[in-house]
Amino acid sequence: MHRNSFVKTQGLGNEYLVLDEENIDFELNENAIRRLCNINFGIGSDGILLKVKSEKADVGLRIFNPDGSEAEKSGNGLRIFCKYVFDYQIIPKKQFSVETKGGIIKSDIQEVKNNRASLITVDMGKAVFDSKLIPTRFEEAEVLDKIISIGDKEFKINCISIGNPHCVILKENLDIDEIKKYGSLIEHHPMFPNRINVQFAKVLSRNKAEILIWERGAGFTLASGTSSCAVASVLHKKGLIDNKVTIKMLGGELKIEIADDRQVRMTGEVRQICEGVLHPELLESLDTVL
Repeated sequence: MHRNSFVKTQGLGNEYLVLDEENIDFELNENAIRRLCNINFGIGSDGILLKVKSEKADVGLRIFNPDGSEAEKSGNGLRIFCKYVFDYQIIPKKQFSVETKGGIIKSDIQEVKNNRASLITVDMGKAVFDSKLIPTRFEEAEVLDKIISIGDKEFKINCISIGNPHCVILKENLDIDEIKKYGSLIEHHPMFPNRINVQFAKVLSRNKAEILIWERGAGFTLASGTSSCAVASVLHKKGLIDNKVTIKMLGGELKIEIADDRQVRMTGEVRQICEGVLHPELLESLDTVL
């Protein structure tokens, strides 16, 4: 690929730019990330996936939010990255491992169309309910059905980690305006030292649930893989769903499977949008603060 080339791919409307650390000649710092992800001054993206070397897995991945912060793990981001790895023959096999800040995951390319991955299953690791490991500042060993005050309202929360922290709130009705109003307040609540992803969830049946998502560092989001895994794990622990469930989001659906040991597997589609080369005029502006 050309120097400073990029690939833009979406999973259920959640879009990422993919870069290769060995193929760029600029520093991917906070200012550069913010500008590249900005729709007006850059390319526009929900985040950046940076391919890096790994001594523990077949390939390494760093994940950056559009505000410049680094995420431990991203479900849609992982499927997008695995498609990139397979499509561009970085690893010429359907099953391979990826090292992330949130642990090593295993990827399985389920369907290939025109030599391109279209349906991907990712082993997301184990769901963690230990309050200190998520992490939270609550004294309880597990944060389940805990009442907290957010602004002028109280929420019953359930906290979990899927390699990154999540706060799941069960609702009888989902309201986009409500999560947009309270999502940031929950994300930045002092009980969450690393901030937190937020999901409003509604159970539709034993094998289907619907969610709205406020993503840490990104805001209101059409879809999220780790959010889907987090919600499914919480609902399964509460006995509200079976071990195989479809999570419905505004951007589409993901299939989640939960094993007896709380290992979580996620399956969903990914589609490439475009590829190209970052223009020198854009590169010149990467250090400019937005």
